[in-house]
Amino acid sequence: MVENGQLAGRVAVVTGVSRRRGIGFAVAADLLAAGASVLVHSWSPADAEQSWCADPGGDAAIVELLGGEGDRLRHVTGDFADAETPGRVITAAVDAFGTVDVLVANHARSAYQTLAEVTAAELDLSWAVNARASVLLTQAFAAARDDRGPGGRIVLFTSGQHLAPMGGEVPYAVSKGAIHQMTLTLSDALIDRGITVNAVNPGPVDTGWADAELTERVGRALPAGRWGSPTDVARLVRWLASDDSAWVTGQVINSEGGFRRWGR
Repeated sequence: MVENGQLAGRVAVVTGVSRRRGIGFAVAADLLAAGASVLVHSWSPADAEQSWCADPGGDAAIVELLGGEGDRLRHVTGDFADAETPGRVITAAVDAFGTVDVLVANHARSAYQTLAEVTAAELDLSWAVNARASVLLTQAFAAARDDRGPGGRIVLFTSGQHLAPMGGEVPYAVSKGAIHQMTLTLSDALIDRGITVNAVNPGPVDTGWADAELTERVGRALPAGRWGSPTDVARLVRWLASDDSAWVTGQVINSEGGFRRWGR
């Protein structure tokens, strides 16, 4: 990516940067290319539990692919199941760069349980990682933010649970639905300070998690004939992180390439 300076001097925190094929990696790379300093957060054990597995090179390879730790890039690990982790992540950014201007809460816990299978333990864990951590990250960001600097930007991530049922992923859908609903309330709490809060529903994104049958079936419902790419998402996040989006807050943006869910 070519440096464009759009976010020069800004400091961003991007959570969930643990796989080179993931959305978080693309977002971090794009913000760096736009001139921002970035603290990336990862928690690889969560990926290791899933079918897509952790990145083969581990966290060290991810950081090196982003350019290596230095004046504009730092890395921190942390499990958002721990209620103290969101505050530690924001503190690490302030310690490294002196302030924080942008928060991208991209991390997510996937949980494949139907209503018949769902457990209280998984509901609690998905809530803690997905929804609770997003609130606590927002709280810590607001507490650390120096309002004398350029406008603060918070970007949350929801899913398509408000557009179609997700019967095989009840804990995930419930926790992502909470993020959808919290966006307007968090936005109202912070807009008087010039901090915007928006959420992105990126639609089906090819990050290597879907099998061949699902990839083909969902692809038929996408007019472009392909799934979204992490770079599609990154471009939208960069705009939401910039001054160009200052008049937009409290919105959940469906960026799905015309996904015809009803045709699946």
